[in-house]
Amino acid sequence: MNIKNRITLPFIILVLLFHFEKVAADLIVLQARGGGLKVGESVSATKKIVLKEGERVTLIGSDGKSIKLRGPFDDVPVKDGANGTDPKKALAALIATRDARTSSVGVVRSGTADVDTPDPAAIDITRGGPRCLDVGAKPEFWRPDATNEQAFVMYPIDRSWRADLIWEKGQSRMTMPDLSKFEGVTTVLVNIDQQEFVISFSVIPKTVKDPFILTAWLLEKGCVQQANALLRTIATSQPSDAKANSVN
Repeated sequence: MNIKNRITLPFIILVLLFHFEKVAADLIVLQARGGGLKVGESVSATKKIVLKEGERVTLIGSDGKSIKLRGPFDDVPVKDGANGTDPKKALAALIATRDARTSSVGVVRSGTADVDTPDPAAIDITRGGPRCLDVGAKPEFWRPDATNEQAFVMYPIDRSWRADLIWEKGQSRMTMPDLSKFEGVTTVLVNIDQQEFVISFSVIPKTVKDPFILTAWLLEKGCVQQANALLRTIATSQPSDAKANSVN
């Protein structure tokens, strides 16, 4: 199941929540060192977390913000976690986080923030940078200009194998072919017209389903294009009188 499919039901619910009530969702572990927590694990906002000296954990909440805890710590991660989250404020917080991320040197240099992908599952291979991928899913490659036929080559970092692929004229999307050697690869080199880009893949845990948490996860991992696509989708769920924040 790719990113597009996994958020269909949550977005139906989200449309209703924008109109009627706050969102109450568990937290998701983004990073963990100690505390008996694992990356991708779902944690109740009202359940105590115990961290010893030197242990630390980063959580993502449905308000679009990350929560960083360091040991010694023995408390609930969010004091008002039972009160839920205002979706409009969560969207505003995510947009602010996105704007801060896209102003970083790395993102500006790669130009990823300047090109909009059609949806969060589209992996732009015409420029380097981080990309996020569902557990067990094949990358769905995408290019912004499908005018001409275009060949490209993909390698792992150690160049132990190569995949020669071709975009057909008019083709803007391509699912990664069955390559057994691609399994487990987290970083690839893509060569297009003698220009080489480094693309790194981060896995999205199956527990990340809430659209706000998913967007925050994408931003934390540096998958800005995909986060932008998701933000645009979230923005369309808002009532017309609440679309004051600029998503693009």
